[in-house]
Amino acid sequence: MANLNHELFGEISYDLYWSGQQKIKIFGKEKFIILSIDGNEEGEFHDVQKEAYTNLVENMDDIITEVEEAIFDYYREVYMDYREMVGEDESDKIAPIIENKEELGHLVEPTQLIIRRVRKNGVRRIGFLFNCTWEIENGLAVKIEDEEIVEVGFQDMVL
Repeated sequence: MANLNHELFGEISYDLYWSGQQKIKIFGKEKFIILSIDGNEEGEFHDVQKEAYTNLVENMDDIITEVEEAIFDYYREVYMDYREMVGEDESDKIAPIIENKEELGHLVEPTQLIIRRVRKNGVRRIGFLFNCTWEIENGLAVKIEDEEIVEVGFQDMVL
């Protein structure tokens, strides 16, 4: 496993992809999550990836606020389906009725920030991954392109 102290990403190590740590504040809680960066073994990263990360860090509060709102909107769309699937006994644990995005902090746990490989279109692509109470198997993800949220759903859309 290779280790690197990168000028932008900090202490990262390579094992299929580069990984380190990222501190974020989401749903009122500060968390350290895994920072994953697609890149070659030599630790060379595309300028678009660096730009995506720099833009995220510089606009972290605004982007996280948008992520929180997007997850809340998504939750309001799906929670009744999950409540019906698990039945009355489990519904308040798995998918409770909530009134605001701050209550999601009990249901959603951030786990990873992914800086994606650059495609030919040059779009800055990042993704946030979460564990959540209502979708244990597939998890939750927020896909961001050029600093705009484009999709909220299962983790496989980002992986």
